[in-house]
Amino acid sequence: MLTSSRADFGIYLPLLKILKDDPFYKLSIIAFGTHLSLKHGETINEILNNGLNPSFTIDTLPDGDSPAAIASSMGKTIINFSKIWENNFFDIIIALGDRYEMFAACSSVVPFGIPIAHLYGGETTLGAIDDVFRNSITQMSTYHFTSTEEYKNRVIALKDSDKYVYNVGALSIDNLKSLKLLSIEEFKSRFKIDLSIPSILITFHPETVAFKKNKEYIHQLVGALKEISGFQFIITMPNLDILGNMIRQCLLDFVVESKNAVAVESFGALGYLSCMKYSSMMLGNTSSGFIEAAFFHKYVINIGRRQEGRILTPNINSIDIDKNQILNAVREYSNFKQSAFDGIYGDGDAAEKIISILKDK
Repeated sequence: MLTSSRADFGIYLPLLKILKDDPFYKLSIIAFGTHLSLKHGETINEILNNGLNPSFTIDTLPDGDSPAAIASSMGKTIINFSKIWENNFFDIIIALGDRYEMFAACSSVVPFGIPIAHLYGGETTLGAIDDVFRNSITQMSTYHFTSTEEYKNRVIALKDSDKYVYNVGALSIDNLKSLKLLSIEEFKSRFKIDLSIPSILITFHPETVAFKKNKEYIHQLVGALKEISGFQFIITMPNLDILGNMIRQCLLDFVVESKNAVAVESFGALGYLSCMKYSSMMLGNTSSGFIEAAFFHKYVINIGRRQEGRILTPNINSIDIDKNQILNAVREYSNFKQSAFDGIYGDGDAAEKIISILKDK
């Protein structure tokens, strides 16, 4: 199983737990990307803290956040992974998502003829270059596990075949239905953040298609935050994408200047989902604002085009990255009416479905 960041590892957890305990499988975890980066929270410790030991760790970090640095990192990833495939045997590779480092790792598999099982194809994110990588991984893969029926149909269209394409639902819903989330008191004890205070959970990643606009985008977001009152801001740090370091620094500078903001490198899956549960709303452009937030029917202000193309559930207010629009969207929170989860992303049994399907192959 390939894991390159805190984000995919947190989603994988329900599947990893079953694979670890099922004697039918011999699980190997390959950790790379930001897992090994101290600056990004050294999240390999989250893997270890869950009782899992990576079989391989690979340094694939780019030297910076420029397009050239990202491209060079992709080349390094392919070279380093090819050595693993050459010297070890695997029946199947499980890969999740759409990031450039996951694309590079999967690309290195193709010449060795090892089948890839891809989670989650068929999704669309028009404001990020991830669309290219996601669709490419879909084309490289043999087995396809999607989170909704709509996404399943997109994969079928991409592959021009429905062979080995399955809608299993989202593993994130498995997590939410099985994890005992932290209470407000437990969260405060662990992270020193009081969620009894009205809070906005903020995650803002670069838009990697129109990446030259990111300086203006972060200026608009921070400008809005400076005018919002009545909430504390809990800001998680962005991915290592083009201009990700620039956005990171702008957010850290804002936290230093603000009396009601805190920056968090990585909560881990349990901490992040607990924070989401108790926060008043979410603001930013993270995929968790679509899937996990739908479970809580949490009010989400989705800004910009990074996630454009994903299914919009009624709890999502999608707007431009504009200070005034953000301020208006925060004001509209008072009119938001919470309702029950409608099950669009499955019933919380995605891991069991994936395991069952793979055993039959």
